[in-house]
Amino acid sequence: MHEMSLAEGVLQLVEDTALRERALRVKLVVLEIGRMSSVQPDALRFCFDAVTRGSIADGAALEIVDVPGSGWCMKCAATVPMEALYGACPTCGSHQVQATGGTEMRVKEIEIE
Repeated sequence: MHEMSLAEGVLQLVEDTALRERALRVKLVVLEIGRMSSVQPDALRFCFDAVTRGSIADGAALEIVDVPGSGWCMKCAATVPMEALYGACPTCGSHQVQATGGTEMRVKEIEIE
């Protein structure tokens, strides 16, 4: 389950930020997760709860923002919506589509006090 290592990485970013800002606790973490990122939001939520126990982020809310997939179709020369990483262009059916969005995972916001 790679979500555990991802949750640990998120916690490290959160702890570094909290230390730099001299926070007492972390109240909220907002993550953006792309639909084509191979990250399972429910598994990540479970792992986040586990790794934050006893940390400055213990009890922090985790909000996950779903980022839709998009890609550049070389045949259409246009940005198109994508549901799968190696899927076909929904307009022309070509498989010459390069992902341009929806593969990322990033910490968007951290609320501290």
